Amino acid sequence: MNARVLSVANQKGGVGKTTTALTLGAALVRHGKKVLVMDLDPHANASVHLSFFPENLEATAYDLIHQEAGETGVWERIIQTRVDFGFDFVPGHIRLSELEVDLKERPNKGLILREALSAVRSRYDYILIDCPPHVGILLVNALVASDLVVIPIQTDFLALYGIRLLFDTIRMLNRVLPRAVRYKALPTMFDQRAGACRRVLNLIRRKLEDKTFETVIHLDTKFRDACVRGRVIYDIAPDSRGALEYMQLAGEVIRDENA
Repeated sequence: MNARVLSVANQKGGVGKTTTALTLGAALVRHGKKVLVMDLDPHANASVHLSFFPENLEATAYDLIHQEAGETGVWERIIQTRVDFGFDFVPGHIRLSELEVDLKERPNKGLILREALSAVRSRYDYILIDCPPHVGILLVNALVASDLVVIPIQTDFLALYGIRLLFDTIRMLNRVLPRAVRYKALPTMFDQRAGACRRVLNLIRRKLEDKTFETVIHLDTKFRDACVRGRVIYDIAPDSRGALEYMQLAGEVIRDENA
């Protein structure tokens, strides 16, 4: 195995980023894949969702990014195995927000995550990264390390406007990286009854063309129910629309790799 790294990123909050990271991870497991999900967001929403509270943990993603060159054993301390969800998990921590200052003078600071992942890529088929919602050292590290960036876009005009900063960041990186950052947009929170949602979906597909997933994630209250219970949607409503759509998305991701 040599894991494919997928970053789930959008610089606007509330678009389904954490839901996508966790649910897609669980869906890939149901497709028979070995998966690691990482919470690289200082808000640690994915961690709290799974009942990993930073104050109760020996080590988190902060320790991975902050480790000194040559330091070993960090992965063994930060990976949490969740048998019930089927994937391994690396919790986030609010101290991730300190790294902008801590790493200011560090050389090659944008390559830290890519180099760290080389130690565990052979263990997994997929590594999913829940990214922070702002440009900075963490997002750059995730984008540089990625084989594919999944961009959840709420089918709303304001959300569509908000992704411009992310595309600007990707274009900037593509000017200096030897390999371009690949990305695909994922329309989320779609309400087919709303004409505005339909217009935005058509606009996304027209503008981004083949850089848009065929799968569209509809509004589904079961996502909220799962979050309240600290579960993923497959644990409470495996046959719901949202659950089936993320299974479809996982199939697309697997086919994209094999194309």
